[in-house]
Amino acid sequence: MKYGRKVVAVLEGGVEKTPPVWLMRQAGRYLPEYRELRAKAGSFWKLALTPDYAAEVTLQPIRRFGFDAAILFSDILTVPEALGQKVTFTEGEGPSLVPVTSAQGFDTNRENWSSYFEPVYEALRLTRVGLPPETTLLGFAGAPWTLATYLAAGAGGDEQKAAKLWAYRDPQGFAGLLDILGQCVAFHLIRQIDAGADAVQIFDSWASGLPAALYEQVVVEPTKKIVAQVRAARPDARIIGFPRAATLAGYESYVRATGVDAVSLDTAAPMDWAAKNLGCAVQGNLDPIALIAGGAALDRAVDNILAATAGKPHIFNLGHGILPETPIAHVEQLLKRIRA
Repeated sequence: MKYGRKVVAVLEGGVEKTPPVWLMRQAGRYLPEYRELRAKAGSFWKLALTPDYAAEVTLQPIRRFGFDAAILFSDILTVPEALGQKVTFTEGEGPSLVPVTSAQGFDTNRENWSSYFEPVYEALRLTRVGLPPETTLLGFAGAPWTLATYLAAGAGGDEQKAAKLWAYRDPQGFAGLLDILGQCVAFHLIRQIDAGADAVQIFDSWASGLPAALYEQVVVEPTKKIVAQVRAARPDARIIGFPRAATLAGYESYVRATGVDAVSLDTAAPMDWAAKNLGCAVQGNLDPIALIAGGAALDRAVDNILAATAGKPHIFNLGHGILPETPIAHVEQLLKRIRA
């Protein structure tokens, strides 16, 4: 049976009269059923790494809204953990790690990776069983650059300062870190596909604000290597890239060099330009704040994206993740508008 019909058709270059839709962070805090299960689990990490819990969270927005794709509930920082870098989630503060200044000491034993990631793969298998056949199951991983920013700073939110300094001062050592991360990301994506994912997305959430040469070095080249490794192992793999908030030239070079099947666009990227010029399927890019606003503003924003992508391969999504204060009624409005 061929799963995930509409999203997969778009990733293969097809045009759907009504574009398929899913939302980044569609399984999350804006849903009461999520908050209930999160309280039962006791911690975010236990929720993400307990297969039954992770599968249930992944399925919740599909049951409620009937999205065209379910993205596995997990976290990009599972990759550093698999490499032996302990990640701690503190309520109200987010994740933290012990900052690293060297690529030495990472666990590169693939059997250990496989053992660590097994709950993720089991959650994928459980989710696939619970999904309608027409619903696409998406796996994902963080890109090496974004993971490196967390590892260098020990947390998010320092505007990539620590990672940039490392890349400038020790380009060879930093390249070694990106290579180790890339090897683990490719391993993880391949095995997610084997566990039932119809497609995978690579999140480079910190791809903005980089000089062009550094962007090519730390965003484009590592992603190009990952895509090549995944395709060498699984030639039919369907891959979405998300170099969040890249420049227009950055989006162009990313698509051209990496060969991803689709590129996800942030809120500021002009969708009409992207649909005409990028040469692959496009995903996005509704402003999450417009979804909170609802009403006529939301309808206009949806209509603008639909008009810009008419006749082009397009997956409707947000420009970034759905926010916790988003009213459920506005998600229902969004879906009604797209599907009407």
